[in-house]
Amino acid sequence: DLKRIGRHVPVDLLLHVANLAIEIAQEGREGSPVGTLFVVGDTEKVLELSKPMIFNPFRGYPEDERKITDPKVQESVKELSRIDGAFIVKDTGVVHAAGMYLFPDGVNITPIKGLGARHAAASAISENTNAIAITVSESTGTVRIFSCGKPIKTIRTYRPRTKKSA
Repeated sequence: DLKRIGRHVPVDLLLHVANLAIEIAQEGREGSPVGTLFVVGDTEKVLELSKPMIFNPFRGYPEDERKITDPKVQESVKELSRIDGAFIVKDTGVVHAAGMYLFPDGVNITPIKGLGARHAAASAISENTNAIAITVSESTGTVRIFSCGKPIKTIRTYRPRTKKSA
């Protein structure tokens, strides 16, 4: 499926980001579920349709230290997934930014019942750019991959139940 999806993004990069999204969906952070959004590829256009909500934690580091394939970077991404906003990942696998607010035109987007703003933003950014968007649902742990404005792959993950403290 990823070969069909990744017209403008390397398939191996999509596989890495999808696997990271699945790990976030399954593990959460510190026992709490986490939702997040990755936007992969077409970085210049994506940046035109976004703005930072926080100081960029990836700014100032050399590109070779921001590769999403690096386990250290993946751990940082997992920790930063607790903040609102999207991760912007270049088609080279370099994490460009975190905590980005997306504001693409959503006129042609049909809202998907039961899904919220994160999924609407993923749909709209993939409609308005050649990027692929990957969401993690905080409530269900479901990972969705969006291309051309549509959710084209849904991955239901197993999330172990956590014990609630009294």
